[in-house]
Amino acid sequence: MILHTAGENALIAYLGEETSPEISGRVQAAALAVEAALGDDLVDLVPSYASLLIIYDVMRTDHMSVSSRIREAVRGAQATTVSGEGRTVILPVYYAPESGEDLETLASNANLSIDEVIRLHSDMEYRVYAIGFAPGYAYLGQVDERIAAPRLSTPRTKVPRGAVAIADRQTAVYPAVSPGGWNLIGRCPVRMFDPDADPIMPVSVGDRVRFEPIDRQRYLDLGGELS
Repeated sequence: MILHTAGENALIAYLGEETSPEISGRVQAAALAVEAALGDDLVDLVPSYASLLIIYDVMRTDHMSVSSRIREAVRGAQATTVSGEGRTVILPVYYAPESGEDLETLASNANLSIDEVIRLHSDMEYRVYAIGFAPGYAYLGQVDERIAAPRLSTPRTKVPRGAVAIADRQTAVYPAVSPGGWNLIGRCPVRMFDPDADPIMPVSVGDRVRFEPIDRQRYLDLGGELS
């Protein structure tokens, strides 16, 4: 672990240099250990692909104390792995050119049929590596390399809520209307962020996600929108 200052009340712990379930498991184990070690001195934890941001209460503790406790906690967690834990979440997706503006282009560029793209995307189980960009925006990996696609050269100014997209070997569901440069291949009717729900997000870092193809009518019946 490498520990760096990230602000007057934050530290960031780097636990690896690559994207993998093993490194993600280390991050999750460290998060659990740090949460227990800091207790009420902790304000927030933000796990990512290979790092953990720790925000603490400067009115209750100080940099030296937090650094020491983090190092001790992570050392104790090194033998722990949570790579096999986490829930499996099924997200329905309506894959079609009308719901995924880039589906046909992505299929053509990959020398695949639309049905093959859908199969390759929905056959995989994805790990939630990080949540960021916007509340509920879960970075999922990794997609089959045959359907990996670079970000758009010109991002869209408006991507609809629920859009399912691919960028490089990552995939995600847009939780709200926002700008975006990922390749759109379908739409999911499940809200990825709802402040009135419990929990407010259907997935957490460390969970696994599978996409289930559904038809147009089922998508609409589940509350999906087409516009």
